[in-house]
Parts: sequence; structure tokens; C-alpha cells
Amino acid sequence: MTQPVLSVSNLVTSFRVGGVWRPVVDDVSFAIGRKETVAIVGESGSGKSVTALSIMRLNAFGAARIEGSIKLNGNELLTLPEPGMRRVRGNEIAMIFQEPMTSLNPVLTIGYQIAEVLIRHRGLSRSEAEKESIRLLEKVRIPGAKSRFHEYPHQFSGGMRQRVMISMALAGKPKLLIADEPTTALDVTIQAQILELIKEVQEERDMSVLFITHDMGVVAEIADRTVVMFRGSAVEAGATEDIFHRPRNPYTRSLLAAVPKLGSMIASNRPTRFPVVDKSTGEPDVPAEGPNTVKETERPVLEVAGLTTRFDIRSGFLASIKGRVHAVENVSFSLRAGETLALVGESGCGKSTTGRSVVRLTEPISGSVLLDGVDVLQLSHYELREHRRRMQMIFQDPFASLNPRMDVGSAIAEPLLTRSLVTRSEARAKVADLLERVGLSPDVSKRLPHEFSGGQRQRICIARALAVEPRLIVADEGVSALDVSVKAQVVNLLLDLQSRMGLSYLFISHDMAVVERISHRVAVMYLGEIVEIGPRQAIFQNPQHPYTKRLLAAVPIADPSRRLQKRSLTNDEIRNPIRPADYVPPVRQYREVSPGHAVMIWGEEWDKKDAPGLAA
Repeated sequence: MTQPVLSVSNLVTSFRVGGVWRPVVDDVSFAIGRKETVAIVGESGSGKSVTALSIMRLNAFGAARIEGSIKLNGNELLTLPEPGMRRVRGNEIAMIFQEPMTSLNPVLTIGYQIAEVLIRHRGLSRSEAEKESIRLLEKVRIPGAKSRFHEYPHQFSGGMRQRVMISMALAGKPKLLIADEPTTALDVTIQAQILELIKEVQEERDMSVLFITHDMGVVAEIADRTVVMFRGSAVEAGATEDIFHRPRNPYTRSLLAAVPKLGSMIASNRPTRFPVVDKSTGEPDVPAEGPNTVKETERPVLEVAGLTTRFDIRSGFLASIKGRVHAVENVSFSLRAGETLALVGESGCGKSTTGRSVVRLTEPISGSVLLDGVDVLQLSHYELREHRRRMQMIFQDPFASLNPRMDVGSAIAEPLLTRSLVTRSEARAKVADLLERVGLSPDVSKRLPHEFSGGQRQRICIARALAVEPRLIVADEGVSALDVSVKAQVVNLLLDLQSRMGLSYLFISHDMAVVERISHRVAVMYLGEIVEIGPRQAIFQNPQHPYTKRLLAAVPIADPSRRLQKRSLTNDEIRNPIRPADYVPPVRQYREVSPGHAVMIWGEEWDKKDAPGLAA
């Protein structure tokens, strides 16, 4: 048997808490062979990222203790002096982190940061390092690499920044690449490109990969073997096919049961809850199909017509307008009581700006937004304040949405008290009822936001949104940052609340598998415009627009048998919606494919000007 590239044996990583060493990773063992990809999966707090940092010996000095054995090509890393470990990092083991913007220095150019690695680790001169840096940027398919060498991180999109991080990781020609949640924050199409890129580079360089994620669809696409972690321990390990098809541990079965599978809703014409799994037994129940509460005969709760939002670009405070960001362009749709309309598309397509424009957190320049027949855009600020209780918003990051110094009970009660809707004693009773509705104990009302998990914080934000009894909730990527099992719980909660209260949801997301499960209708956005809209089944089973097809083709499928299949993916990212100041948008035409299913008519001219790479 050949020697593994990396061998981890009986790893225990402890942190000092209150003067006592507490293990966060407990007795974890695994090995990675040459050219092999091993995935470590689990929820937040399971210890998977701490395991990766322990391998690199990047845990906080003095506050962390690492025990056991970590061998790279047979050489023990835990006893290696720090100067020797610095030579290992970057040269033999490289790491890609989840958020590239926090890993890149914002005041240094992209080229300088890549060249720095080459000069330090490979001893190249400055001119040689520049040439090699450009070659590495071309390798990870950065368009116009030479011209972008001197640009700064903020001038790159999220997907491009992650490619830059990959090029930096490859600069030292490592034997092992550790990728810690490298695609979690990316859109589905960009995620697919990054996964394909990692696979290609691995094949070319005979490189081993340790891939850390909580996305089981990504695991199925990339991993040869899988290690499942739960509360600091490895509860199951084996070939990825065995883990998916013959899971033995109850926790593994619960993880797999919670994975949203694209195409699993073909037989259903309404939203369906995720299967709820008992982690002690791993046995899922049969997910209940949500009642179809949409009242077709009533007037829609929300009617949006010709909504347009643009942002002026000036070179200085008093300078003339140089251009405009056409964030939302002539968008129209309606939403009935008890209905969920999903807005989908990549970052920059305008879906979040559409949601913010509907509730007037961003001011549109034209159009109408009728909520129960009242045009929100025509209301004065005082009238809008009173009307906003009928429409609430849930944001992607619940921690940023809550005041860190205010206990959660006060945060939920605040909208009730500021509007004088209840007395303080009534507010306490209302808060207790709302916490129970979202699956939390009323006893937690005195706790601060940092004392809750991400999923619990999102439940608190939902409770706060429900406090004023709204008719419409705009959920802007409300489950995107959550682990797979927590995501399932929050989606089930939203469906239960909709069933009981007749709520209407404008659900903004790039997660197509979740959208398929939660929505009644779907609108696909590209460059600020809706290119296709229709019933969920029509969009997922009979997509018409090239961009819709591209989105669906990029969704990772939780089936390990497809792992070796190569997918034909374009490297184009969504184009910048900035237009000249005098730009006049073309008039778009739509054709009806089936009842309620409309698609924008596209042609060769539109493809060239507005959507390169999307020609049918």
C-alpha cells in the first residue's frame, strides 16, 4: 500500500475556556492518498474547519492545544519547528478560505499579492514573478489577466476573487490543497465553475484535496471519500458512494434526508416540507405537502408594474452623471394571498434590489407597487411608516439584523411598542407567543443574539417580522447562509406559518433546489430584467430561456455516480449592469409558452449585447 500524502491520527484539538482545556475536535483520524479528494462534512460547530486549521497549525497560539499525529508524506508536522512549518505552508500545503475578501489585502493589487507568494516560496525575481502570476491568473480563467494584474480585490466579483485565491494557492505547487467552504457564498453557476476548476487543476498536478463543506451536493460532485463530523467527532467515514447509498450513522442519514434534491418535486404542484429527521434514529417522516392556500379569485396582495431602479454614477460629488447602474428595469409581477413567488438569478441580477424597492428601502425611479390596492411608491414617509407593518423583510445575515446589545425579547417587541400597538405587559405575552410559533422557548427572550446559533437567530428575525402581522414577507436569501439541516427547519417553519396565517412570500434566492421546494411560481432575473416567469413546474420541467437552462444545469446533484462526468459550463459571469448616462433600454417582448408561463423573446442581437454566452 502506498504512503498517503496526509495522515491524521487521533487528532484532539482543545481550546482554553475559563482556564480549562475543552476539546473541540476529539479523536479524529483519516488519510488522503495521492490525487484523492476527501470531504469533511457536518454542520457549523462540528469541528471540520478547526480540523483544517489544526493541519496547518493556524489555531490561535497559546489558546489552542493540538494532540495526536499529523503526517505529510510520512513527516510529522506537530513536532516541526515553526520556521519549518512556515516552509510547509504555501509550498507543500495550501489553503483556500470561505470568504476571499477577508483573505485578500484590500490595499494591495491582486498581482502584487500573488507575486509575493512566488518571490517568498519559489525565489523568483520580481519580473519573473509578474509573468508567472499572469500565467496563474490565466490558468484559473481570469479574462484579460494581464490588464487586471494591477487591479484591487474590490474590482473583482466574488467568483473572480475566489479564482484569485485558487491561483495564489497553486503558486507554490502544493501537494495538498485544503479548501474550506470555498463555494458556500457563491452563486450556483459560479460554484459549478470553481468545482470544475479545482478538479481540472487536481488532475493536471496530481494534487490531493481536502474539501470542507456542509453542502452534500458538492460532496457528491467532488469527493472520492467522505468523513462525517458531529460535535467534534468523526461519526462515519468511507467511500462517498457508500456514505450516500448505505449510510450507517443516524446523523449521516439525517444530513442526507435534509438535502434539497432538484427534480424531487416533479409529482407535486405545491410547496412541500422537508422530511423531519430524528438525529438519534436517523428516520425521516413523510414530508407533508403544504395546503394550496392561494386564493385565485381574490385581488393579488402585491401588484408590481414597470418597477425601475437605477443608481447614478458620478466621478465626484458635484460632477455630472457619467453612467447609471440599471439594477431593476421594467419589472412586473403579482403575488396572491398564501402564495410564494421566488426571484432567482446570480448576484448582480437585481433580485435583492427588487425586494428592497418593493418595501421602499431603496427608492425606485418609476413604476408602481400596489399592496392591497395602495401604491406604496406614492405614500408620504409618515404614511409609509404606518403601511410598512403590512410588509416586512427578512435578511440573509440574521446577526447583522439584530442589535447585539438588545435582548431578543426587546428586539421582537420593539416594532409593537414603537407603533403603540400593545402595552408593555401585552408585549411580553405577544413575544412569548411569537417565540413559540417559531419553535423557540419563551425563556430565551432575555438572551442576547450572540448566545444563539445561526438558525435560531434567523427564527428570531422571522418572529420579529411576524410581530406586526404582515400580509407580505420579503425573504432576501433568508436561508442561504444556513447549514443544510437548519435550512430545512427554517423552510419548514416558513411553510407552516404560510399555511396557518395565509402569508405571501417574495422569496429571493439563488438556491434552485430550495426554490423548487418552497415556491408556487418562479421569476428568473438577468441584468435587472425578468427573462422568464411561470408556475414552478413549468420553469423546472420546461425551461425556455437560455439563462434559465444555464442556472438549472449548474445545480450540484447529490448523486456520487455523476462525479466523474464533465459538465459543459461557460466561464462568463453575469455582466455589469452599468450603462452610459444616455442609454435607452430596448422594449422587451414576451411570449406565453403555457398558461402563466412567459419568456422574454431573445435573439442574436440581444445575446451579443446583453448576455454573452447565452445563445441557444
